[in-house]
Amino acid sequence: MQITQKVYCPNCGSSAQKIYCQNTHLTQTQCPVCDYLMISCSRTGRVVEAYAPGIYAPSA
Repeated sequence: MQITQKVYCPNCGSSAQKIYCQNTHLTQTQCPVCDYLMISCSRTGRVVEAYAPGIYAPSA
């Protein structure tokens, strides 16, 4: 079973979509405006896949 919710994109602030899949315990947040994507496990909080254009990780 899937539950879909409208949220604000954490990357650009536009309207995004969050999908909860109860069978696999995965949460997917996606934004069609900036191409943001975050897939994580709702049980452990671990990130399975992520893509956020415009957000850069600092180099060590």
